[in-house]
Amino acid sequence: MELKCSLCPRKCRALRTEQISGGMCQSTLLPTVARAAAHFGEEPCIAGERGTGAVFFTGCNLKCVFCQNRDISRGQGGMVLNVQQLRDTILRLRDSGVDSIDLVTGTHFIPAIAEALSGLELGIPVVWNSSGYESIEGLKMLEGLVQVYMPDFKYWDKALAGKYSKAEDYPEVAAAAIKEMYRQVGAYELDERGIMQRGMLIRHLILPGEKFNSMDVIDFVADEFPEDSVLFSLMSQYTPPAEGLEDYPELQQTLEADTNSRLIRYMQKRGLSGYWQELSSATEEMLPEWDLSGLQEH
Repeated sequence: MELKCSLCPRKCRALRTEQISGGMCQSTLLPTVARAAAHFGEEPCIAGERGTGAVFFTGCNLKCVFCQNRDISRGQGGMVLNVQQLRDTILRLRDSGVDSIDLVTGTHFIPAIAEALSGLELGIPVVWNSSGYESIEGLKMLEGLVQVYMPDFKYWDKALAGKYSKAEDYPEVAAAAIKEMYRQVGAYELDERGIMQRGMLIRHLILPGEKFNSMDVIDFVADEFPEDSVLFSLMSQYTPPAEGLEDYPELQQTLEADTNSRLIRYMQKRGLSGYWQELSSATEEMLPEWDLSGLQEH
């Protein structure tokens, strides 16, 4: 099988086969996975007390210069799984007792993921954890298979999107994608334990010196969706990676406490429900090891 890829908004038409990788994501046609194990680093409504069964895919169609997962987002490492192996991995995670299945950065593998999920009755929600840089066509392949969407909304500022992710169209693309996600799943629903069973949680990472970008993202969410229909996660966990920022001195800084406090208050003022972080969260403690955990059976 081969694909001249147009799965993501870049529509680069790169040739991808089971042996050949291409495009911005630098990925083959079959999914490559770096880890598939219980993970406790997501919001409480996703991870719960038992953790979420997180499947971390390698490669990424966005590749932000400040990515904390750059060891795998650059398309390196991991284990290639066919559709049945991916399906079996998801079932093993479910059977381990996790509170949800968390599919992390799988945009460039949507056809295989959709096929693996098709017909499964897991009894726990499937979470689509992505950068927000999605095509409507790709998202429609997931309709009915994903119960919870957890997209980032990284940029409202086109210049920032172009500078840090080579995607000046990110604001309009992400806004359209997030509207499509909401169309599919509607207002969020929590069970008696506070685990999200359906709906959307939008994440936003505050970047150093970019308070107004964050305020614009908050405004979009507050203005676009009915009150208390989506959850919002304002993240202050930005940690400059050890390499890759030589040309971006502004990103070698850490977030200021005053900026973080102001944005928390602004989120509250705009009436968004959800989560925010204290600056103490700006560590790499919750980053997993990319050690093929949960995949050795293959």
